[in-house]
Amino acid sequence: MSEKVKFEIEFPIHASPKMLYQYFGSASGLSEWFADNVNSRGEIFTFIWDETEELAKVLAKRNDQRIRFKWLESDDDNSYFEFRIEVDEITKDVSLMIVDFAEEDEIEESKMLWKNQIDELKQKIGA
Repeated sequence: MSEKVKFEIEFPIHASPKMLYQYFGSASGLSEWFADNVNSRGEIFTFIWDETEELAKVLAKRNDQRIRFKWLESDDDNSYFEFRIEVDEITKDVSLMIVDFAEEDEIEESKMLWKNQIDELKQKIGA
C-alpha cells in the first residue's frame, strides 16, 4: 500500500463562519451537499452515496471553526479529512480550508472532486 500524502485546498466563500459551519459540522448539513444522506450517532457519522456506506469518526471539533473526520476503513494510516474556516483579520474574507489525504497519483483527482463538492455547497448557500 502506498503512502498517502496530505494536501490542503482553500475555497473563498461569501458566508458567515457560523452559517458555513452548519453545512459541515452536522449530519443534516453534510447531507445537503456532501453525500446523499448522512447520519450521526455520537462521534460516528455514516455517509451514504447511492448504495455505498462509509463510516467516519469525529477526531476533533470546534464549533463555527472546524471539524476533523477519520474514515474508519483507513484506520491503519494517519489520514483524515478536515473542514476548517479561516477568516482574514483585515478583510474579514471567509475561506473554507479542506485538508485531505490521497495517494500521490490521485491528488489532482481528489482536488477536482473537492472542487465539485464545494461548488455544490456554494450553490446550496448561494455564496
